[in-house]
Amino acid sequence: MRKDQALLLGAHQWQARFVSETEMLTCRHKASGACIQGRLRFEATADNGPEPWCVMPARDGIAGRLGIVNRAKPGPRDTAQALLVFTAHDGVLQIQLVRRAWKPLTGCLTFWGEARLGRDTFACRTTPGAGDAVLQMASGPADSRLNDSLLDIPTDTALRFQAASMALSRVAESARERKPCRFNLELVARTQPTRDAVIRLELRQGYYRSQYVPFYRPLDRRCCPTPPTGWMSWNVYFDQATEDDNLNEARIGARELKPYGLKIWSIESWQENSDRLPVSDFHNLNLRAHPRQFPHGMKWLAREIRRLGFQPGIWTVAFGTGEEAFYNRHRDWFIHGQDGKPISHWTGKYMLDPTHPAARRWMEHMHRVMSRDWGYEFFKVDGVRLMGLYCEQADVQAAFRQPQARPLEKCLDGIARGIGSGKVILACAAHHTGVEAKFCHAARIGSDIVSPNQPSTWHNVVGQAIETLSQLFVHGIVWYSDPDTLLVGPYHSLDVARITATVVALPGQVTFAGDRLAELPRERMRLLQQALPACDVRPLDLFPITGLMPVWDLKISRPFGSWDVVSLFNWHQQPRRLGFAFAALGLPSEGEYLLYDFWQQEFLGSFSGGFSAKVPPRSNRLLAIHRSLGRPQYLSTDRHITQGGVGLEDMHWDDSTGALSGSFATVPGRPVTLVFYIPPGYRFDRATAKGATVERIRISSPRLQPAGRSGALRVPRGAAIVEVVLRGRSTSPAHWRVHTSRER
Repeated sequence: MRKDQALLLGAHQWQARFVSETEMLTCRHKASGACIQGRLRFEATADNGPEPWCVMPARDGIAGRLGIVNRAKPGPRDTAQALLVFTAHDGVLQIQLVRRAWKPLTGCLTFWGEARLGRDTFACRTTPGAGDAVLQMASGPADSRLNDSLLDIPTDTALRFQAASMALSRVAESARERKPCRFNLELVARTQPTRDAVIRLELRQGYYRSQYVPFYRPLDRRCCPTPPTGWMSWNVYFDQATEDDNLNEARIGARELKPYGLKIWSIESWQENSDRLPVSDFHNLNLRAHPRQFPHGMKWLAREIRRLGFQPGIWTVAFGTGEEAFYNRHRDWFIHGQDGKPISHWTGKYMLDPTHPAARRWMEHMHRVMSRDWGYEFFKVDGVRLMGLYCEQADVQAAFRQPQARPLEKCLDGIARGIGSGKVILACAAHHTGVEAKFCHAARIGSDIVSPNQPSTWHNVVGQAIETLSQLFVHGIVWYSDPDTLLVGPYHSLDVARITATVVALPGQVTFAGDRLAELPRERMRLLQQALPACDVRPLDLFPITGLMPVWDLKISRPFGSWDVVSLFNWHQQPRRLGFAFAALGLPSEGEYLLYDFWQQEFLGSFSGGFSAKVPPRSNRLLAIHRSLGRPQYLSTDRHITQGGVGLEDMHWDDSTGALSGSFATVPGRPVTLVFYIPPGYRFDRATAKGATVERIRISSPRLQPAGRSGALRVPRGAAIVEVVLRGRSTSPAHWRVHTSRER
């Protein structure tokens, strides 16, 4: 008897081979290199008797199928009571159980093994769940039981699994490993009296390119390894900021925000005639600064910004101008209607013709001067999305000097060449469907979050959240999403300021402060500090999300541990009870979880099943969720919204000594609080540190609370919460140690 069987021939995209001795099934996709390999078994239910069953090569000579045989009846005359039929079409490989006997055959078809796709592959979800209220994100190679797919970023290839139930988790590997990432895979398909079991593998090459991002290019992290952070003046100064205003704010930023990770100081509305709206009147193309607001010029200002320790950034509008003299000197560069009059746009009363070679060369020249002569390192190129839409208008296309497809692409290519390598380009505003995806490192994903000369409102906060959700699925993959500035000033309540800080920082988006820093109360400045630097986050839900979602879940995975940070958003004007089941977060439903409230700096207790709480109007609860380990463990820190995703660099538990130790990137001279849970059976003894001073230790006993609608809520008697306040002494990480002993 043959021990193996080739199920699909080489002419198909998928090839499969089964070895009956080991029950090993190997499926390979030739074009992509995708592979799954593991044991394929059928397990009958009690209705079919206790006899063992086996999967074996079919004996009927028909290619593409296997037999399922009752092992209790071996011999030359035994027959397959069911078949496993393999079919492949358009990247889909389907394994279907087909019954041959009249008697119902109930049981489970299971595959357990490994899946591989590419070198930069992560597990994700490509199929929205019905009525889903949870957004999934991850920092590090986090696992979720909601994931159903693998995505390889460089090749834009997705491999989706479909079965009655499944589990997908990453296999830990060395960081130096250059082979394709490996994932544990378990698929279970159940037969029922009226339905056969089916397992499907769907390989989609060009996952983003084919349906979302036609100009897909993986994010280039060489010059921008993490999301940009900075400050810019527009949303509070609008068109009135001067060089003195910028430098005065930068001095405060250097003291209060730079130590926490703020890197860029970006200048807005610097051009001639830019001291009043509309933007169409600005002299955007002549490279001359406003003589009153920026008398020393832009090269001087870039040098002063760099002296304060920031990377200088600049706002540019390259597609039009309001300057009549420039228009008259280069009249043939501009677009004119059939009546001979210049065509206008919000970026200029006189619009450059993007098909004119000389106009494109001027765009390149402008940015070369700003980059290589003036010394700017961050470029916010405005008008991109609207220029793309503008170029699609029939009347505008009819007025082009040299009609051609996608003229904006050539413009952006010239701008990128002028800026040169090693500089960061942010397209404003941008959309993932546009050509800008080929050229930018970051993208403003929506319109301005405030109206000109107006303070931020609740409507602006909600709009920022909606825009974040709509394009989050490309963040960290195609570009870094920029939801516009993080405004936490006193025009909002503290609860609303916390919402907007969470919306911007929890997904690890581009984080630019925009308030008048000298006017910020200490608690509001603290919000900006807790949002910096931007955590490196990827979406796990790879599809657009419309509207608002109440539960945002960031899964943090580090070599030394993993936890979830979950925000419960109440977007309404009345109090609401919000919550989740742990299974809805993709966590194991069994076991207990410890919850800590970041904003209240309060331990909530140990929960099983799920959690819910009453959330006040227009506010959020920001929770750290840790699996209860039955020993002393880390809970949270007040340093960053991710509660350890930024700052915590290592951690180790020594069971023999009862010591929990680790390292934390403190901010020199600034206090940071680390929070630990000490369960019953252990006693806290002391805390020590190297590279930092242990400034204060606070030990508290959690309150006992009754069980509620949120599930079994229990704070074990004898448990303790220990808060250790460290003050860093240098830029090197502080090494801390919490000493405990077992109680007798």
